[in-house]
This record gives sequence, structure tokens and C-alpha cells, in this order.
Amino acid sequence: VLIAVSDTGPGIDPEDVPRLFDRLYVAQKYRPVRPEGSGLGLAIVKQLCEAMNGAVSVESRLGVGTTVTVRLPVGEVWSSHSADG
Repeated sequence: VLIAVSDTGPGIDPEDVPRLFDRLYVAQKYRPVRPEGSGLGLAIVKQLCEAMNGAVSVESRLGVGTTVTVRLPVGEVWSSHSADG
């Protein structure tokens, strides 16, 4: 399963991308006066993906936008459920 979410926002500085999955991290350059999030979202997504043998990645270009991609395997778990009805 592949899920990709893209935006056309300001993009994220390449130096900040590796830290986006750290708990409570918000890129300083784009931090609003009153942060809108808790800084936990991508950290939680990463943990869930890893628990399901998947992965999450971020691609971003300044002035263009950002894409967050989640990849999850589909395999025996799904096929065994469908066989049971």
C-alpha cells in the first residue's frame, strides 16, 4: 500500500528534513508564532509504519512543497483474513 500526501506550501529546508520524525521537532524557519501542532504527528506515523514493517519518507523542495509518503506491505496478514471471510 502506498499513501502519498502533498502540499504546495513553502517547502522544508533540506537540513530540517531528517529531524521531522523527531518528537516535538518543528522546523525553526517555518515555526508560526503560535504553533498549530504538537510536533508528534510524523514521529507517531514513523513508529506505526515501522511496527507494520513499512516506511515513511519526506521529499521537499523550498518554494514548491512537500510530499510525505507511507509504504506498507500487503501480504499474508491480509490474505489470511480474506480466506477466513
